[in-house]
This record gives sequence, C-alpha cells and structure tokens, in this order.
Amino acid sequence: MNVLLVEDDLALGEALGQALRQAGWRAVWVRRLKEARAFLAGEPQDALLLDLGLPDGEGLDLLRELRHQGETLPIIVLTARDALATRLDGLREGADDYLVKPFAIPELLARLQAVTRRSSGFVSAHWQIGSLCIDTDTREVTLADEAISLSPSEFALLFELVRKAGKVINREYLVEHLCCESDNALEVHVHNLRRKLGGDWVRTVRGVGYLLPKP
Repeated sequence: MNVLLVEDDLALGEALGQALRQAGWRAVWVRRLKEARAFLAGEPQDALLLDLGLPDGEGLDLLRELRHQGETLPIIVLTARDALATRLDGLREGADDYLVKPFAIPELLARLQAVTRRSSGFVSAHWQIGSLCIDTDTREVTLADEAISLSPSEFALLFELVRKAGKVINREYLVEHLCCESDNALEVHVHNLRRKLGGDWVRTVRGVGYLLPKP
C-alpha cells in the first residue's frame, strides 16, 4: 500500500520512511506542502502521514483542502503540538487519527494499519471474503480453512484485489505499484494465484485489468 509522509524534520523523516518500507509500505517522503500537493495530484495514495508545522505553511490547511474536495484518504496527523485544542482542531477538520511527538514507531504502524483497514471496509486484521481469509498482520492466507502458501508478490497482488474486492483494478496500476517487471510478470502472478486459489477468484476484465468478485 502507498503512504505519503509529509515531515520536514530530516532525522525523523528518514527514520519513519525506513520503518514504513520495512513494514511493507511503499512510502514516499516529502518535506513541504508544495511537494505534497503535487504528489497527491498525480499519484493515488492509501494513507497520508501529515506534520502540521512545515516550512511553507500549515499541514492543517492541506487537511482542510483535501476534505473540502471530498477526499476520503485516511490521514494521521503527526505533530509536537500537544494542546487539546490543537488536537480537536485536527480531528474536526477530518483527521482520522492524531499522534503527538515523540511517539513509538510500532504505535504509528498499528494506527496506520487500523485507519487503512477501516477505509477498505474491514474492522480487523482478518479480512474475510467468502471462504478466503487474509491475516494482514501475519500475512497468512487460508481458503476454506486450508493454508495457502504465497510468494511475496502473489500476496501483494491478492492483498490489492481483496482490498478493492468487487472493483476492477487497472493492469498498469498493478504493474507499477506491485513492482512487477512487466505485464508478463503480472500475468505470471495472476496465473499462480488462480492455480492456488481456483480460477474463479481472480477474473480478467478484458482490456482493463483484474478483479476479485465479492460473494
């Protein structure tokens, strides 16, 4: 999943970016609102980690802009401002969560997982679609209570399909965001998923992409 980190502190930004990538996120780190706006305009994100005090303005302004545009992107505010009024302002403007610095990175990762689960329509780490179950914490997959062994690339593909179950996912998006080398590599991963799960789980929408149907 993609996360945009907007943080001007060099040491903290580098540490958070590394922690996010180690936890399996595709993290991009920027230090200014201008960069964040440009990136959000051109690249779909699954979550936003937003500092408030930035060199070129207030993170709260970007939060307001996104919510006024109808953007439902999960947003966690990260800031050293611990006053109750400031926290309430962030939540009223549409933040999904609020973390006061300094914070523990494992807590941030847990909160990030929680807000993205909710945005995908799931309430726990166990994602259930019919007889298919994915544990997003342990990365275990079961089908009719039988364990299914998947490669990291196969799991990443299944994760995206389940997260957007019932919606067609564009081939180009999957190639770019799942780090597939080519369309052919994506087709190999799709073939392997169908072989392991059964052909009805991953359907081709000709000329567009793939979908995992809801039961």
